[in-house]
Amino acid sequence: MASSSPSWWGAAACVVLAVAMAAAASSPAAAEPTDGFTAVRLGDGNFKLQWSYDVKNSSRYSFDGTVRRLWVFSNDKPHTPQSKTNPRTEIRMTGYDYSSGVWQFEGTGYVPSGTTGVSIMQVFGGGQTATTLMLHVYDGDLWYYHQQLVETNIYDRWFRLNVVHDVAASQLTVFVDGRERLRVAGKGGDSHYFKFGVYTQMINPTRRMESRWRGVSILNKN
Repeated sequence: MASSSPSWWGAAACVVLAVAMAAAASSPAAAEPTDGFTAVRLGDGNFKLQWSYDVKNSSRYSFDGTVRRLWVFSNDKPHTPQSKTNPRTEIRMTGYDYSSGVWQFEGTGYVPSGTTGVSIMQVFGGGQTATTLMLHVYDGDLWYYHQQLVETNIYDRWFRLNVVHDVAASQLTVFVDGRERLRVAGKGGDSHYFKFGVYTQMINPTRRMESRWRGVSILNKN
């Protein structure tokens, strides 16, 4: 006649499950990159578009009220006749240039397949360089300049990007979809601001480059 008491393995399984549930309940949730930050007020005037000076902006940029779509061609003119820089269609965030404190860029980005050799986001302002951080796309991967891999397989998907700049600590931290993917030292400089879009780079840019953005915000920490 079979015993009515639980078998030893059944009891052991119950103990293991109870321990796992208790551990999960006691484990703190992963911190959000925006925890402790406050979003600043942004309006249309804070989004300043830069594009090739010899064409209409509507031929390089669209905004449907939710998604900002920016594209550029490798043979485009610079954004001003006097500029010697590479072609770009970028938004320069204005009204919140900073030289101290802890600041954060947040946005959800999308890079269509085929776009490569381009910067899609930057923290402008450095000591010996024009920027203190740039995020490039090469063959579907996101890079810190062309020096360090940040995230693989970003083509054809929306990803949340958070970039935190602690000026006093001279440190920048990059999060992709809430996960820390990069932490690097700053490059000095007395004034900084955020930019996003497409800015042609020197390494194998494609003829046409594009990025799309929604939910862009700037946050700071007092």
